[in-house]
Amino acid sequence: MTTAMGAALRRIQLGNALSAFGNGFTVPYLYVYVAKVRDLGASTAGVVLAMLAVAALVVLPLTGRAIDRRGPLPVAVVGTVSAAAGALGLGLSATEPLVVASAIALGAGIAVIQPALATMIVWCSTTLTRSRAFATQFFLNNLGLGVGGLVGGLLVDESHPESFVRLFAIEAVMFLVLGAAVASVRLPRIPKVEDTVPTEERAKGAWRAMLADRRMVWLCVLGFVLFFACYGQFESGLAAYATEVTRIAPSSLGIALAANTAAIVAAQFVVLKLVERRRRSRVMALVGMVWTVAWIAAGLSGLVHGAQVVATALLISTYALFGIGESMLSPTVAPLVADLAPASLIGQYNSAFALVKQLALALGPAVGALMVGHGMYVSYIVMLVVCALGISALSLWLGRMLRPGQDNPHRAVAALPAPRAEVPGPVETTGSVPAAV
Repeated sequence: MTTAMGAALRRIQLGNALSAFGNGFTVPYLYVYVAKVRDLGASTAGVVLAMLAVAALVVLPLTGRAIDRRGPLPVAVVGTVSAAAGALGLGLSATEPLVVASAIALGAGIAVIQPALATMIVWCSTTLTRSRAFATQFFLNNLGLGVGGLVGGLLVDESHPESFVRLFAIEAVMFLVLGAAVASVRLPRIPKVEDTVPTEERAKGAWRAMLADRRMVWLCVLGFVLFFACYGQFESGLAAYATEVTRIAPSSLGIALAANTAAIVAAQFVVLKLVERRRRSRVMALVGMVWTVAWIAAGLSGLVHGAQVVATALLISTYALFGIGESMLSPTVAPLVADLAPASLIGQYNSAFALVKQLALALGPAVGALMVGHGMYVSYIVMLVVCALGISALSLWLGRMLRPGQDNPHRAVAALPAPRAEVPGPVETTGSVPAAV
């Protein structure tokens, strides 16, 4: 069974990396493609980007129940088909309605894929191997996005629309490759968590049951702050602060984003060895402190006047510190969601957490861009320093609620008493023939 689980997990990870590679092709160029290449204007491009998020918010509340009732595999396949159709549609569409419809299909498909893949990883891992499995997924995702973005940048040409069509076609193929990979996976019949096999009856009150779990509720609150204060600021508030306050060149901003990816790729497995045997709540609290330093560095980069090299170095270090924090979260947060969930609600818990992430990613850029756009630079940095400190406080508070096996599975297993060897009792004999033992 262990060998089969390992083979299934490798297939899932490979398909996920390839789809991330295809996604990296298009994400950085979607706005330019819609607004300029298709000549549909900035407002249509904004609507397209918004529809990606809106579609995710619509389908995620329904995805968890579908996963728990039908299993993660068919849901993942449906998501990959929808995402592939949306990607190809974006490449072929030349009118606003078709572009918007394609964006909805793409956003919905990606949103469905995420919790379905997370649930498949849970099913194909154990409590002790889950942190490494999710860390590997995060590493391959970032590597695929980074390489995809790099190769995509070499292939696109704003004066040749067919180059963008080629990119979206490649993205569609990569989603189909992911669908084929997961469709060929043989999942274990029983998820590797401490509960019974999923049943339709238990999934009916999924939201009520999950909201009654105060540990999961607090983890969702913590997750919202995490994604709001980091991922939600990368392409909006922090980028705007970097160009308007720190006044770094756009090329330097690209270097900063590359530093983030490089920090994740370089540090992921080193960090994993350091944190996977430690209490998850303490690791998340440490992330809050790392990100506090990162936001202070960002704030200082806007105060260093007349020393542009120092200001740029401070801002690049901000992105690198975020990457180190992200590499600490990947083996911590997603496995904790899985370990909090009963087997009958794994999909519901994963979908709910994905919904919280999507809400933070929708609200974070809006708040960041609004504050920086209105010149509230100091308030912006202060708000995010407070958020980072809040991450540490919320993590420690959550740690007080977690059971030892949830906060540190390795220590909990090590603390279990070793099974005692049975000592055979006296053997009764009848004559010279020993009785059956």
